[in-house]
Amino acid sequence: MAVKPTKSSKITPRDFFMNLLVFGALYTSAVSLLALMFAYINTLFPDNLGYYGNYAQEIITPSSVLIVIFPVFILISWLLSRDFKQNSEKKEIKFRKWLIYLTLFATTVTIIVDLIALVSNFYQGELTSQFVFKVVAVLLVALGIFWYYFLDLKGSRILKPRFFAWLISLVVLGALAAGFFIVGTPVQQRAERFDERRISDLQNIQNQLVNYWVQKEELPENLDELTKDKLSGFVLPIDPETGLNYQYNKLTAFSFELCIDFKTDSQDYPVLSSYKERYPSMVPAVYFPDSLVNNWGHGKGQTCFERTIDPELYKKPKS
Repeated sequence: MAVKPTKSSKITPRDFFMNLLVFGALYTSAVSLLALMFAYINTLFPDNLGYYGNYAQEIITPSSVLIVIFPVFILISWLLSRDFKQNSEKKEIKFRKWLIYLTLFATTVTIIVDLIALVSNFYQGELTSQFVFKVVAVLLVALGIFWYYFLDLKGSRILKPRFFAWLISLVVLGALAAGFFIVGTPVQQRAERFDERRISDLQNIQNQLVNYWVQKEELPENLDELTKDKLSGFVLPIDPETGLNYQYNKLTAFSFELCIDFKTDSQDYPVLSSYKERYPSMVPAVYFPDSLVNNWGHGKGQTCFERTIDPELYKKPKS
């Protein structure tokens, strides 16, 4: 005789979808929050043995995920909480309990591995500020998730879902807001990308001018002469934002200058400023985007780059 399933073991397609979605959103939000915190730590506490990375992009990607996924987690959690108040038996669905135990297992393993890494790095003498802050971040996130779902599993009365929702929302909002102070607003980011494009264009023009001098042992009177060689296919770039031409002035037989109007100051880039202040001797050795290289550092507004060709270095190849 078949055993009739109890209400606590029944699961509807809606229950399956809602529980799976809320835990999926939880995992995604937790990983994105940690990735965001790691990017902040990398930016504020650079490692002497490390190299410059695109920390702005490392901040933008998890921030974008959090902005979309975290509200989904809060919304679905609220809908489930409302269902539990109307029908407390839904909290006893086996599928939900499996997901909770899986979450407890994952957070426990994360905490253990995190502590092992801390001890291991301590013995190796590699306890940098960057590493310690990352360990603390992982511990806080993992312990927070473990504590909440452990109390939920035990049905503890001290668990206040609404309080937890407000608390974690404030943490996430604070983490997202911090990004504007580190990488700047979207408007500033767009202005910086335009300036990076300007630097790239200037580098391209400079290379063409040097090549022109190597071949003819003289500098052109204007940039239009660079396009006369149809075989090379070189097309003069223009300012990507305003559509204006880049300015070229021939100074001497061996020197020239290139000018353009910039919208930002390269010294204001948060990551570069952080490295210069903390490790001034490292700046020339590590990799920076083209717009931040010392040779192309610029202020806001009209900036000219004067270049002098050394005839001993740039010689026409012997045929």
